Amino acid sequence: MCGIVGYIGKEKCISKIISGLESLEYRGYDSAGIAYVKNNTVIIKKEQGRIANLKENINLEEESYMGIGHTRWATHGKPCQINSHPHKVGKVTVVHNGIIENYESLKKELSEYEWVSETDSEVVAALIDKLYREDNDMVKLLSKLKDYLVGSYALGIIIDGDDKLYAIRKDSPLIIGVSENGNFIASDVPAILEYTNLYYLILNDEYAVLSRDDVVIYDKDGNISTKNLLTFEGNREAAMKNGYEHFMLKEIYEQPKVIMDTIKEYISDLDTLKEKMSGLEKYEEIDIVGCGSAYHVGLVGKSLIEKYGHVRVNVDIASEYRYSDHIYKKNHLILVISQSGETADTLAVLRKAKEDGIDTLAIVNVVGSSIAREADRVLYIKAGVEIAVATTKAYSCQLMMLSMIALYLGIINGMLNESIFEEYKKLDKIITDILNDTSDTKSVAEIIYKNKDIFFLGRKLDYALSMEASLKLKEVSYLHSEAYAAGELKHGTISLIETGTPVISLITEDDIRLKTLSNVKEVCARGALSVIITNEEVLDKEVYDKLILIPKLHDLVGSVLVIIKCQLIAYYVAKLNGCDIDKPRNLAKSVTVE
Repeated sequence: MCGIVGYIGKEKCISKIISGLESLEYRGYDSAGIAYVKNNTVIIKKEQGRIANLKENINLEEESYMGIGHTRWATHGKPCQINSHPHKVGKVTVVHNGIIENYESLKKELSEYEWVSETDSEVVAALIDKLYREDNDMVKLLSKLKDYLVGSYALGIIIDGDDKLYAIRKDSPLIIGVSENGNFIASDVPAILEYTNLYYLILNDEYAVLSRDDVVIYDKDGNISTKNLLTFEGNREAAMKNGYEHFMLKEIYEQPKVIMDTIKEYISDLDTLKEKMSGLEKYEEIDIVGCGSAYHVGLVGKSLIEKYGHVRVNVDIASEYRYSDHIYKKNHLILVISQSGETADTLAVLRKAKEDGIDTLAIVNVVGSSIAREADRVLYIKAGVEIAVATTKAYSCQLMMLSMIALYLGIINGMLNESIFEEYKKLDKIITDILNDTSDTKSVAEIIYKNKDIFFLGRKLDYALSMEASLKLKEVSYLHSEAYAAGELKHGTISLIETGTPVISLITEDDIRLKTLSNVKEVCARGALSVIITNEEVLDKEVYDKLILIPKLHDLVGSVLVIIKCQLIAYYVAKLNGCDIDKPRNLAKSVTVE
């Protein structure tokens, strides 16, 4: 949600800030703006819509060496130019990522100000302006700002007449990049990679003062902090399309590599798996918590862990779990899943679990993220930078991590043995073969893309996969899609089936294969356009219009093949409909507000 970029240095700032914002487009936004200092005057430009609209109205080569930029995803007030960032009140110009929960009460206390926008961020600017006028000391001001603000925030701040750039964060991500020619603030590392891969990670309630040649970071107690300068191991090229038409397609095709990068950390041999997963067998019950696709992958994990690990697993949506009452067993684990490691609701669950004294485990992609730092234990996936809003490769890596947890528990309890390692190790070749021939998924897309209602069916593990398949289709193509447990069909859902309604059935589990096929026959009898994705030939050709056949592997491994086929269908449907595939409307990559 939202992107912040700021620069102060020896080189012109505007093109750097715009380039940084473009690198953060994956976070989702509906407006963009920039504030820069020229001849000791703050100039603000902002536009609704894409960054391209902003670029049309600014001179990238204008003489300015300090500025802040922002991409906004509307929370307080509709998407429009007035509500866009930056906001300037008095001497203070700010960009803000997050939500200020007490902004209404602050507004009353700041009654001397006239409000231009509907945003909570303008209230923050006014508060800082008032506090600054009292003693003209920004370092002291930032040290006590947390006493006034309730909620989440990452702030970039410029003060009229001051040659410093200020930053502070609480519960919204912020990093500081350093280079020979100047220093940056940014919501995420991709924003600075064109200029530097060196950065500091700013923690909650920490704040910083940036000048052309120096960065001073203060801890939450107001002491100067000595931090380790981190080096980002990737490169900017990893965040570029590399010849693919869309980031989503590029990331789908990166899956053979990133899945193997994730797997090889754990199953090079049995001793490695036991070392990495040691201790998980002690838990009597596991609560898996996530949002969106992370919730859906948790449902797959539940199926696999219960089947092979013989451990009871509950799966909850983070925004519901955080407000619910829970009964914990003596040996209870809360497993949170988040690609970014910054997902607000998931982070809140983690913190509540720690308050309650419950062990926590996190599956995350971003090293050093809030969830990674605060969890008792972390299992990192190796998905790399994921730009497209709709997750593909991160979901698949999360799926394989949960699969390996089930594998470990199954080996410990004697249900499985290390012979299955061979199936994991050949997975990249099998996925590559699937990606080398996409004619089946393209042909399915061509017969369903004009429909307004599409349904997915499955049982057990296949139903869990259907949930993600349906989400992927609806979020990138804007078609109405729903996933149903196949056995629920006759309890109401079948009334929605009419002639030509696409029904995509996932059938990979042998013990319920015939049951699901019976449900497919029911929709065919009502005129459905039937698509089956399966790992075994279907002899009755009357039950499908299109058949997608995948290799038959152990269900710990084979489920990822199903989801890749569904990702491709979603991509091609969205492309046929001319959708903005990488940046679906109203969606954001990293949801850092509740």
